[in-house]
Amino acid sequence: MRLLIMGPQGVGKGTQAALLSKHYNIPAISTGDIFRYNLKNHTELGKQAQAYIDKGELVPDELTNSIVKDRLAKDDTRNGWILDGYPRNAAQVEALDKMLDELGTPLDYAVALDAAQDVLLERMKKRAAEEGRSDDTPEAIAKRLETYAKETAPLLDIYRNRGKLVSVNGVGEIEAINKEIIAKLG
Repeated sequence: MRLLIMGPQGVGKGTQAALLSKHYNIPAISTGDIFRYNLKNHTELGKQAQAYIDKGELVPDELTNSIVKDRLAKDDTRNGWILDGYPRNAAQVEALDKMLDELGTPLDYAVALDAAQDVLLERMKKRAAEEGRSDDTPEAIAKRLETYAKETAPLLDIYRNRGKLVSVNGVGEIEAINKEIIAKLG
């Protein structure tokens, strides 16, 4: 099973990716985790990313694409994977299509989780308090939700048009949401 898990920040993508990873016995791959691994281990890709981060710039799509492709080519992805946090824009969808074609591993589904903005804001405020995340200020949260709405949400139509989109309400009991996703995936 090869899945994308998509949705705005705070909707529960990481939680559901972890549960789906266990259920299907495939790795849940977070682009944030990939970046942290490459930075921590001073890989060539990590060094390239660090140069942008040090300047306070976003890592360009080309480098992000290379890091994702490198991760998807690892042995543990042979039976599938769940990608969390990628693709984030139309250029990355195109790059992902190309890399999956090159790897001979077509995408099965894009799972879209959704929740009302007030629910997302409340969840992120709670997470910021519990985890002490300095990047979860009300201003930063609002900016990330705005960026998601503008750049990433339109990607759902691409996967819907391809017949690959599975939409699930991200509000409710974690286990119930997980069971609904699995049922919809068949």
